[in-house]
Amino acid sequence: MNTPPESVRFPSGARRVAVVRGVRVVMIGGTSNTGKSTVAEAVAARLGFGHRSTDLLARHPGRPWRTPEREVPPHVAEHYATLPVDELIDSVLGHYERLWPRNEELIGAHATGPGLVLEGSALWPERVAALDLPHTAAVWLTADETVVRARIHAAGRYEGATPEERFLMDKFLARSMRYQSLMVAELDRLGLARVDVGKDRSVPELVDAVLAQAS
Repeated sequence: MNTPPESVRFPSGARRVAVVRGVRVVMIGGTSNTGKSTVAEAVAARLGFGHRSTDLLARHPGRPWRTPEREVPPHVAEHYATLPVDELIDSVLGHYERLWPRNEELIGAHATGPGLVLEGSALWPERVAALDLPHTAAVWLTADETVVRARIHAAGRYEGATPEERFLMDKFLARSMRYQSLMVAELDRLGLARVDVGKDRSVPELVDAVLAQAS
């Protein structure tokens, strides 16, 4: 077993188990606003691995709220304003299906190469479970609707938003929770690991939980 650098800490021992078992790719899935990026970055730092988001490979219509840096593109607003939730789900799942070969290629390149933490909603349980690759592990993050709603409202400054902007955020929340319900059903059917982020769990706590499941 390689000795990790001094900057890599593993207080729970999960890091050491992951190294012993040869895990080179840790995948972290979940619906939007469950903290995948934050947790994945911290897991990568703990392990001394690289970190990447599936969104960087190809992004589906993004989050439909304004930020100081960007306005909502017209096509994104139209996407959420006009499609019912079931069609929004069909759209995003179709996008993830088309994206999967690129994810699979990336995972394969790192399974026997440099360590990687890959995060994103595009990591659909059934496809991940079917991977025929060594040295990989996967965990999905889940969150109660109250947690996801609070995060969306904070990010989109819901209290000060117009009715039209609130409508788009509400649709995004509905799609996110519908995605999670479908995802959890698949995880339970396949016996795959999930970690609930809770309301007040710290990032280090979540890192320990993810690594314990990934080991």
